[in-house]
Amino acid sequence: MTNERTERGEPAFLLAQLGAHAASQFAERLRVLDLAPADAGILRLLRVASGLSQQELAGKLRIHPSRLVAILDNLEKRGYLDRRPNPGDRRLYSLHLTKTGEEVLGRIGKVAREHQDALLAGLTHEERAALGSLLLKVADQQGLARGVHPGYRLMGPSKRPSDSA
Repeated sequence: MTNERTERGEPAFLLAQLGAHAASQFAERLRVLDLAPADAGILRLLRVASGLSQQELAGKLRIHPSRLVAILDNLEKRGYLDRRPNPGDRRLYSLHLTKTGEEVLGRIGKVAREHQDALLAGLTHEERAALGSLLLKVADQQGLARGVHPGYRLMGPSKRPSDSA
C-alpha cells in the first residue's frame, strides 16, 4: 500500500532528491572535459569577478583559503588561470582567467545548457521560469549566496575524474 504523501512528494524531499540527481548528472557531464563541478564554479566566478585574491575568492565560496590551494594550483597548471601580483597589496596575488580558461568556460556553458535542458525537459518555458523564481525565493530566504554552490563549504581537496582513475 502506498502512502499518498510519499506518492505526491514533499517539497523538501523532492528538492533534496532532485538536487542530488542534478549534481550527479552535472558532474558526469563535466567528466568529458576532465573537470569537477568545483572547477567549473570557480572558473565562472573568476569570469564575473576577475582579479580576486585567493582570500577573497575563498570568502565568496565560504571556505577556508587553504582548501582552495589545490584546486587553484591544478587550474593554473592546466592553463585556465593566472596568479598575478596584486597592485594594491604586494603580499597577495590576483586571480585571472586565461584565454584557455575562457575557452573552457564556453565548453562548460554548453554542457550546463544541455544539462538544464535535459533536466527540465518535462516543463514548458513558463513552468521553468516559475520554478526558477520560486527556487530563488527559497534560496534567498535560506541565506544562500547567489551563484555559489553551498557544497564548497564541505569540500576538501579537489578530486578530478582523472585523479580517481
